[in-house]
Amino acid sequence: MKDIQPEILKQQTGDVEIQYLHYPSSGPTVVLMHATGFNPWLWHPIARKLAHKHRVIAPYFCDHRQVEPESGGMDWMLLARDLALLCEKISVDKPYMAGHSMGATVITIAHTTYGLSAMKMMLIEPIVLPRFMYTIGITLEQNPFAAKSIKRRNAWAGEADARNYLKSKNLFARWDEEMMDLYVRYGMQTGANGGLELACHPRREAAIFMGSSQYDPWPLLQKIECPVLVVEGEISENRDFIDLHKIAGLVPDGAYHEVKNAGHLIPMEQPDEIARIMLEFFK
Repeated sequence: MKDIQPEILKQQTGDVEIQYLHYPSSGPTVVLMHATGFNPWLWHPIARKLAHKHRVIAPYFCDHRQVEPESGGMDWMLLARDLALLCEKISVDKPYMAGHSMGATVITIAHTTYGLSAMKMMLIEPIVLPRFMYTIGITLEQNPFAAKSIKRRNAWAGEADARNYLKSKNLFARWDEEMMDLYVRYGMQTGANGGLELACHPRREAAIFMGSSQYDPWPLLQKIECPVLVVEGEISENRDFIDLHKIAGLVPDGAYHEVKNAGHLIPMEQPDEIARIMLEFFK
């Protein structure tokens, strides 16, 4: 079967231009929001399965706004507003929505705060930090995600060097091979001095992580007006400090699902399983 390929489109949304992947269809719309530091092409193996019955929209949220991590980072409220405005501009009305990590929290804020109505939402490993972290004003060095991401390696001699490095890291050890191919192809770009570097620069990634603590999303969970499925990896690195059972329980029509043998990056590790869960939940 020929691979379904998306259109690569751009939309002016207020004061910024947002790029997104578009899989056209006459069926209901699904909006997919990626995790911090990644890109919408990592939804592709999942989106092409959805595209047989759904129109799929996958925005790219990395560098459409320029904010420095030392100055507080990219407020996720602002990202949520950008998402709601994008959907309004491209005539997306009451879609199914799924988000991974940052993307899951952003779609929650867009729905509850900016009126982005949804049929259902699937929250894959949402970043909802312990409540005290939203009150203490943590610095770049104190933010566990930002402090690590800003030090991320950002130069490789070429594709082979990049692949060897990624496969040596626990974060990428369980990745699906096609996902690895997509990450190297679309998550990296030619560097200023040749070789490869990350398309989402470590400073941009750190700035987005810093924005995660600017607004407390806990009070929003009880305001969600559609069915929600919260998905967690059985061996996720975040289980020690993010309580997804509690989060699912606070949503009025919430349910919890665990994916066996998966870490935090479930869509990249088990795309077929995520597509299966999504199709079942959204049907």
